[in-house]
Amino acid sequence: MDKLKVKIINRSGHELPAYETNESAGMDVRAAIEEPVTLQSLDRALIPTGLRVQLPAGYEMQIRPRSGLALRHGLTLANSPGTVDADYRGEIGVIVINLGREPFTINPGERICQMVVAPYTRVEWEPVGEIDETRRGDGGFGHTGLN
Repeated sequence: MDKLKVKIINRSGHELPAYETNESAGMDVRAAIEEPVTLQSLDRALIPTGLRVQLPAGYEMQIRPRSGLALRHGLTLANSPGTVDADYRGEIGVIVINLGREPFTINPGERICQMVVAPYTRVEWEPVGEIDETRRGDGGFGHTGLN
């Protein structure tokens, strides 16, 4: 498996994001807060991570929810997935929302999301008058589940 060196500044006071298993695509990210933050149902907050990165050109970082928090507590990300562009140098913040019925408290150092670094492709538009037809055509929004 290829490895990519990415420069990182860690002012969180916690360990660097890390893969939990050898085949994990995402690294867990911790909350860089000094006091617990309690989110009532439907509340959201910007949670700092204390992390700044320098991604190579042609790469992005996606910030994604942790499935266990989403399933057990309804905690997810308001802009999922969040994208960190290669030219962004500010602190990575995570917009967390509590979609559960009960309050949820985020504690300092708690794993709140995961990050995935991946290459991307830039599009060059080619304006045309028509595009190729397919069997599906313009069917969308549940179209394939009708049969």
